[in-house]
Amino acid sequence: MREDPGYAGGDLGWAADLVREHPWATMVSNGAGGRGPVVSHYPFLVEDTADAEAQGGLVLVSHVGRPDEEAHRLGSQELCVVVQGPGGYISPSWYGLPTAVPTWNFAAAHLYGVPEILPDEENLAVLDRLVAHFEAPLPNPFLLRGTSENAAYAERIVHGTVGFRVRVTRAVTKEKMSQDKPEPVIGRILAALDGGGPYANPELAARMRRVRR
Repeated sequence: MREDPGYAGGDLGWAADLVREHPWATMVSNGAGGRGPVVSHYPFLVEDTADAEAQGGLVLVSHVGRPDEEAHRLGSQELCVVVQGPGGYISPSWYGLPTAVPTWNFAAAHLYGVPEILPDEENLAVLDRLVAHFEAPLPNPFLLRGTSENAAYAERIVHGTVGFRVRVTRAVTKEKMSQDKPEPVIGRILAALDGGGPYANPELAARMRRVRR
């Protein structure tokens, strides 16, 4: 991702918030034997531990289904986790200017680190946290170890997954939200995104307002 000071994202704290709000991420690594890039999609959580906070860094945890750990060569090389926030098409017809071209507004972070493979016990704890995180908003959360029967089932199937931890050592972040446009134009863009047209995108409009603040 090309770095552009005019559309700079934020620090690791900014990236952590992006992961919390948009945990479904893309992971990219070099495949074995010259097979080229390997791309997978999995949910990630920010590991809020005393160890991570003491180091002032960003630590992510996730898991893959076997044999994805071999395809990515987890633990032996750098991995890139791509996280994307709200994004959408911005029509030049919204600008109210005589000359303009279309663009795409977005927020994204590329987070790099060498994964640490977790033992089964830690992997099960990560899976437990993932399920609890996504089940929490439901009126009757179905937790991984909510019953002895389901806990036994989870302990049987955990061997088909590989958990891992990524301590982020390098990050590239970008937030392109029409920062270069004058206030009247931004106002018209926000009105269009909040409206009912084919490119309505209230989530992107909310993100643009956050950036402006």
